[in-house]
Amino acid sequence: MQPVLSLNGISKAYGPIKALTDVSFQVPEGCVFGILGPNGSGKTTMLSIILDILQADAGSFAWFGQPGSPETRKKIGSLLETANFYHYLSAVDNLNITHAISGRGSKEDIERVLGIVKLLERKTSRFSAYSLGMKQRLAIGAALLGDPQVLVFDEPTNGLDPVGIAEIRELIKELAKRGKTIIMASHLLDEVEKVCTHVAIMKRGKLLTAGPVDEVLTNEDIVEISASDNNALLSVLNGISGFTHHKQENDRIQLFFPIGTARLEQINRYCFERGITLNLLTVKKKSLESKFFELTND
Repeated sequence: MQPVLSLNGISKAYGPIKALTDVSFQVPEGCVFGILGPNGSGKTTMLSIILDILQADAGSFAWFGQPGSPETRKKIGSLLETANFYHYLSAVDNLNITHAISGRGSKEDIERVLGIVKLLERKTSRFSAYSLGMKQRLAIGAALLGDPQVLVFDEPTNGLDPVGIAEIRELIKELAKRGKTIIMASHLLDEVEKVCTHVAIMKRGKLLTAGPVDEVLTNEDIVEISASDNNALLSVLNGISGFTHHKQENDRIQLFFPIGTARLEQINRYCFERGITLNLLTVKKKSLESKFFELTND
């Protein structure tokens, strides 16, 4: 299947500062693709390039297999920063202005997008009366005008309280269910882990890794075990075959196996035959946080 977006060797510098260096990856259709990295990693620069706001110094990108153009741009809704709405106007009036300026959507479309972002009942309320989460949902509603196939968001939960973050998270999941391809930049590890199907991890303008979230985050099986006497358990560990190394964390021991090779039944039987009854035996997926810091730390 043809990717929605392909980046090929994208580079961009601001004088001596290299914002992006030879970045290449593909975004599959229908995914929620997270571009993850700390501030200064080049995320916003990348989004600005693929939306034709900035021009790359080198490399190319393609939407739907074609170079970027006004025609392909119509298929893409974006939110790079908080939308400029008039605080004294209602949601409907603000979206009418957005429609008039951009030419995207229609007056009937405004009702549709307000329903999607769950603001239909507050459509006549002034923007100034909205919570931060509601304001961000309206901004996403503006990006939905014209029913674009792809949505590009830069830090969509930035500055929101926990309620607002949860609202935007659920909205992104709902949009994905509707078949939208979503590309979102974020430095919030937890949000990417909760909503994204694919991820690219950036550091100082360079792509460290990209792919399905489960593949990027898990490159080994971590088996956690414990017993009433962990010293006795440690003494027999060397007889368990297949793990590459182990470490002890508080009251549990972690065994690290090459991905897909951990066999819990064999571990349990081995320990039981040596008089050790395990009270914990589980495979723990490496968290996004630990993987992220593992990749980005010097």
